[in-house]
Amino acid sequence: MALRFSVLASGSTGNAFYIETDKENVLVDAGLSGKEMERLLTEVHIDPNTLSKILVTHEHSDHIKGLGVLARRYNLPIYANEKTWKAMDSSIGKISLDQKFVFNMEETKTFGDLDIESFGVSHDAAEPMFYTFHHQNKKVALVTDLGYVSERIKKTVEDADVLIFEANHDVSMLRMGRYPWNVKRRILGDTGHVSNEDCALALTDIIGNHTKRIYLAHLSKDNNMKELARLSVENYLNDNGYTIGSELEIHDTDPKTPTPLYEVV
Repeated sequence: MALRFSVLASGSTGNAFYIETDKENVLVDAGLSGKEMERLLTEVHIDPNTLSKILVTHEHSDHIKGLGVLARRYNLPIYANEKTWKAMDSSIGKISLDQKFVFNMEETKTFGDLDIESFGVSHDAAEPMFYTFHHQNKKVALVTDLGYVSERIKKTVEDADVLIFEANHDVSMLRMGRYPWNVKRRILGDTGHVSNEDCALALTDIIGNHTKRIYLAHLSKDNNMKELARLSVENYLNDNGYTIGSELEIHDTDPKTPTPLYEVV
């Protein structure tokens, strides 16, 4: 009975995450068009017809763009908290009542052989929340779209076997970039996004003996680069006594190319 996942898409242009056990096939967010979502799933050999449900983190378009299309096409139940349902209602088209389910913040739900725990994050959305996934003493944590990493979040995701964690921007690139100052201020603020440096700093409090893989996620198209994010995080972790390599691996994510389906062992 295995736990497997793929970061289907991650970045400022669209986000989606897939996780499965022998009994559950769960999609988290559908931030690309329906057609693109189908392509991403097919690339990791997942038939969209086998999906069991979609969980939503928040209502921003880079997380729900294809949500309505997929849910209607494959008759999928959608889970989101009440404030997110209200905020995204006008963006996702008509969803039948029997497909609408509430998943409250700070709640754990059991679906088949998978326990899913939700937790709140600080982001400029109605009631944004992310998830940890538990199956047979294995834990995968998905954490992006947050302005800062609170102690509560650290406690929730600490010592996960796998962390999918935000490294949105390089602060210098953002400050010198073309964005207007009000957008820069939003990104740098407490309800914006986590920088490479803040990601690395938080990881030193979160990595535990079980942690084997870290995926750097939600990189800004304009204010970051994969190599820069990875180098920033690796250097900081190396300086703080972590050895990157065989025991702890750092992986990239991509806005258009899914990561290979990985089995958590």
